[in-house]
Amino acid sequence: MVIGIIGLGLMGASAGKLMISKGHTVYGVDHDKAVQSKALRIKAIDGILTVQILKEIDLLIYAAYPRDFLASTRDCVLYMKDGAIVTDFCGDKRIVLEGMRKLEKRYPNLVYIGAHPMAGKEYSGIEHSSARLFDGASIILVPLLPDCAAVSKLKDFYLSLGFGDVVVTDADNHDGMIAFTSQLCHIVSNAYIKSDSAIRHAGYSAGSYKDLTRVARLSADMWAPLMIDNRDKLSGELENLINNLNDYLSALKTADEQKLNKLLKDGNDRKVSIDSKVK
Repeated sequence: MVIGIIGLGLMGASAGKLMISKGHTVYGVDHDKAVQSKALRIKAIDGILTVQILKEIDLLIYAAYPRDFLASTRDCVLYMKDGAIVTDFCGDKRIVLEGMRKLEKRYPNLVYIGAHPMAGKEYSGIEHSSARLFDGASIILVPLLPDCAAVSKLKDFYLSLGFGDVVVTDADNHDGMIAFTSQLCHIVSNAYIKSDSAIRHAGYSAGSYKDLTRVARLSADMWAPLMIDNRDKLSGELENLINNLNDYLSALKTADEQKLNKLLKDGNDRKVSIDSKVK
């Protein structure tokens, strides 16, 4: 395939490296010209994505901020051939699908399918990109049209790259689940590390501390807009967590060991039950 990538940060550059390693031809563009040059040097792209190249590509991947999707892709789709797929790697899907609907009205001969690789690092930027980033990862597909025939083609493509699973859903469900499995985790970790005790953790911490604080390190410029644009889903999950935490706090303040025991056991049993179903 001939593939175009808009945005050459961690996700875009990692995808480029991986796709080139699998024999595909990849062209990319980034608003930062220094990043573009580096992408060429480290073989994350084969060349710069130009108007002429856009006429040849089979798949256009938008790998930057969701809010900028429509503005960044609007000019590109003007030159793309019939049947080419327009997709993305964004963490919020309702805002992206809204942009895709607008493009579909003007360019109905293209195929629009949102995508979200469930992979990443606590470090951002092209310097941390890796062709192994997506090994065994799940990828979520969110087609603009539920009965889109190209979904099967895109699913086979991602599985051929080494992704472990492909989930197909709608934008509303995607944003609700991501609020819980990703965005909430970053908030919890980011808030947890603000304890004064964190400064003195050396010598007192092990796996639990490392696991819980890993994603406290993040790009605020990236995550704040994602969370605000998904605030209805995320605030609901956060309120539920706060309510649960208040139950534990109440048990501690009243020295209610029986209540605390039940809360801890309920949490443990739920984790065991969920893990057994996932297997």
